[in-house]
Amino acid sequence: MWTKEKARKLSFLYFIHGLGSYLPAWEKNIAELSRNYRTIALDLPGYGKSTKEGVQVSMAHYANTVLVLMDKLKIKQAVLAGHSMGGQVAITAALQAPERVKKLILAAPAGLETFTNQQKQQFKETVTPESIQNTKPEQVLASYKVNFYQMPADVQPMIDDRLKMATSADFGNYSKAVAGSVAAMVDEPVYDKLPQLQMPTLLVFGENDALIPNKYFNPNLTSKAVADIGKERIRNSQVVMVPDAGHFLQFEKPEAFNEAVRDFLK
Repeated sequence: MWTKEKARKLSFLYFIHGLGSYLPAWEKNIAELSRNYRTIALDLPGYGKSTKEGVQVSMAHYANTVLVLMDKLKIKQAVLAGHSMGGQVAITAALQAPERVKKLILAAPAGLETFTNQQKQQFKETVTPESIQNTKPEQVLASYKVNFYQMPADVQPMIDDRLKMATSADFGNYSKAVAGSVAAMVDEPVYDKLPQLQMPTLLVFGENDALIPNKYFNPNLTSKAVADIGKERIRNSQVVMVPDAGHFLQFEKPEAFNEAVRDFLK
């Protein structure tokens, strides 16, 4: 029987989106997992419906935003689930306040690869506010396609939202947030701190991830190899590889992702 007492005992499952993304990235997961867990998702500052003007962009600030929202909602402890950049944000939050993080779920997380100083500089020189503002509609579509092994048709509303953003008064600030996020990911690495994580951690990767590892800087790495880096450096961790799935695996293969999460949280 469902009771208020049982509801209070449920784990909070807190979703953090990736670079250039927003809260709807988790809609297929929240719809299913909210049956068994208390779910919450946010738009990070600079993204989605959150404030875009005068945003402080850093992994540390984004992690603090995650924790501040927990305070506002009176959530003492939660399971953090982060995708891509959101994975690095989740790791940073877990390092900042380990007592607040019950478990970690990292979906194709950033932060497991390492880059030279020259490579970091190339990232920052390639992704600038100007380059984002000059992105053509066909390039937007291509950037979405590369996130998937086979792009599902129901990603179209996200593409439409991104194209609408290009005509918005907030587009300049959004572009600064995205470019700043890229710089923050490479300037605030977590690789050396991964062994400090003590909480149970689930690493989920698509076998056909075309974005992590970076094919230009690390052409000899595979997504499985990156996942294994995480497994080796995070002591209490396990890996699930999802076949026929790309970088945006929780949207492309939600059934497999949701099943992996349920198994992990049992």
